[in-house]
Amino acid sequence: MITGLHHINLVVPPDTLDDAAAFYGSTLGLTPRAVPSLQKGTLLWFDIGTSGQQVHIAFGDPVDFSFDSRRHPCFRVADGEQLLELRRKIHAHFERGGLGAPKSADAPGGENSGAKGLEYPERFFARDYAGNRLEFTL
Repeated sequence: MITGLHHINLVVPPDTLDDAAAFYGSTLGLTPRAVPSLQKGTLLWFDIGTSGQQVHIAFGDPVDFSFDSRRHPCFRVADGEQLLELRRKIHAHFERGGLGAPKSADAPGGENSGAKGLEYPERFFARDYAGNRLEFTL
């Protein structure tokens, strides 16, 4: 019966939607979409390409940001070249800092920070500015 994901919802600290727009829109390249008018200013929605899938960003309770959770969405890219390009882009934003800068990002050419083993695909990890763990793979 389930045919895919419609959206995932990630939580961020109150009043950080500009950071979310900088990271999810500019760094990851997701396309912003309109939110319900009554919720404008309290959440953001982004399209994942033309898949019909979305990432929703909403304010969360401060307790949600107090530890390094292993919960995470995993974003798929088309090929190894795009995976490396995205890894470089995220790591560059981590290094330069600024609006929406990730708290951590696996460095290009280095090992990924996830579990190791032959069963795992090529991938890397980052934590967005709010501490949400994100995985990127083929």
